[in-house]
Amino acid sequence: MKKLLAVTACPTGIAHTYMAAESIEKAAKEKNIPIKVETRGAVGVENGLTPEEIAEAHAIIIAADTDVDESRFAGKPVVKVPVAQGIKIPAQLIEQALAKEASSGAAAAAPKAPEKEASTGSSIYKHLMNGVSNMLPLVVAGGLIIAISFLFGLNPVDGSIGAKLLSIGKAAMGLMVPILAGFISYSIAGGKLGLAPGLVGGVLANEVGGGFLGGIIAGFLAGYITKWLIKYVKLPKVMEGLRPVLIIPLLSVLAVGLLMVFVIGNPLNWLMMTLTDWLKDMGEANAIILGAVLGGMMAIDMGGPFNKTAYTFAVGLLGASVYEPMAAVMAAGMTPPLGIWLATMIAKNKFTKEEREAGKVASVLGLSFITEGAIPFGAADPLRIIPAFVIGSAVTGALSMMFNVTLMAPHGGIFVLLIPNAIGHILWYVLAIAIGTVVTGLLVSFFKRNKTVSA
Repeated sequence: MKKLLAVTACPTGIAHTYMAAESIEKAAKEKNIPIKVETRGAVGVENGLTPEEIAEAHAIIIAADTDVDESRFAGKPVVKVPVAQGIKIPAQLIEQALAKEASSGAAAAAPKAPEKEASTGSSIYKHLMNGVSNMLPLVVAGGLIIAISFLFGLNPVDGSIGAKLLSIGKAAMGLMVPILAGFISYSIAGGKLGLAPGLVGGVLANEVGGGFLGGIIAGFLAGYITKWLIKYVKLPKVMEGLRPVLIIPLLSVLAVGLLMVFVIGNPLNWLMMTLTDWLKDMGEANAIILGAVLGGMMAIDMGGPFNKTAYTFAVGLLGASVYEPMAAVMAAGMTPPLGIWLATMIAKNKFTKEEREAGKVASVLGLSFITEGAIPFGAADPLRIIPAFVIGSAVTGALSMMFNVTLMAPHGGIFVLLIPNAIGHILWYVLAIAIGTVVTGLLVSFFKRNKTVSA
């Protein structure tokens, strides 16, 4: 019997990774196909694949939006798709993997024909998400520790525990941009040679006041410069060993450093200052519009590029001490699963018994800021359900901005309420989420057709 292996990974490593793994395992079980799925989530690699299992496998499915080490699968047939496809079409992926031509030992050692290059858009998204996923732990830890430090006063005395906590939190936040740039570059360059110029570019982005936008630009700049050097810088065979340890690191770091300091540093500083000033001084109308746009983006594809763009924008602004967009984004990301749960409660005749049970699970995911918990409902009836999600989330984001709610943590959902000082205007925050949930639930109930259900 043919055996399959799979790897799933998403940028945040919280929801899509495990939802895709579960969907693929379930589809394989229905087809009676043995499969093992390695998950590469926020807690690291789980259920890792061994060399023996890879050797015995007929083919490998990679459903990932971040880099996965594919060198260990050399010679094996691979089906490679975004992680969302692992959730939406697991049965098709298994059929594609089974249809691949099996490789023998000799075939495994033979060079493969190059696979079709991913589209430019998907490649850029993948590189950006690789940086974001590595940056997030620093933002989470730094933001919450800074919030906790405020328990000891907004301006703690030097040497006090409050000052120490503030220093720790700022240290974590200070690494945010360099790590973002470093791992974007790492992803583009295809390995560790991209890390040094990316990290240096990120540090310089901080120094010139470029913020997270500067970090993103520095990361892409460093990655593509390094990739170009790897491809075109050639040395005599006797000196080839100097290329990865001396020539490429020296040239890549120097090129990125000079460009950041002399060419794009000042424009980046102007751009970030303009954006920050506009966000801090914008009137109520602009704030509401921004909140509605960010909120709608969180719900339109629930974990896809729109969702991640809005989230990355809000997380990046935390480094500039702009906290309102983060509150709007997290609140808006919670309402699709919470709203669908409410709809299953108030319009039971429009949902099957299984869907009503799934609605209870969605409520827990919503409280945890896992927007992806609403995907099964959106995928089953997109034309009716997704507009309801978008409208509900847009209302939530707009209300959060109108109420001037601030949030210093980039994740955690409702549980952030337990962290003192993490949320500003906490009651208004809860009210915005509640209103968005009700709007979503009512719209879903209105749009969705009745169906014959079992009791």
